[in-house]
Amino acid sequence: MYEANKPAKRQEVKMMNRKILELSGIISVESFDSEEFLLETECGFLTVRGHNLHIKNLSLEQGLVAIEGMVNSLTYLDANQQEKSKGFFGKLFK
Repeated sequence: MYEANKPAKRQEVKMMNRKILELSGIISVESFDSEEFLLETECGFLTVRGHNLHIKNLSLEQGLVAIEGMVNSLTYLDANQQEKSKGFFGKLFK
C-alpha cells in the first residue's frame, strides 16, 4: 500500500557500452575495489561487479555516482545476501 507521506523510490541506471555506468538514487557507497562496488540505493543494496572499476564522479548530495571500467554484472541484494557479498573491504574488516 502506498503511503502519501513517503516519496516514491526512484532509481535510474544508464550504461554505455559496459564501460560507463551512471546511477541515481544512491544513498551511500558501502565498499568498493577494482572488481566490486557495494552501493546502498533507494531501491536496496546493489553490487556492481567487473574489472578495473573506479569512481568517475560521486555526488551523494544529489544521489549520483558514475563508475568506469568493464561492467560484468549488476545485482540487487536481499538483506540476508548483503553480508556475504561485501567484496574485498567487507571481507577485510569483518
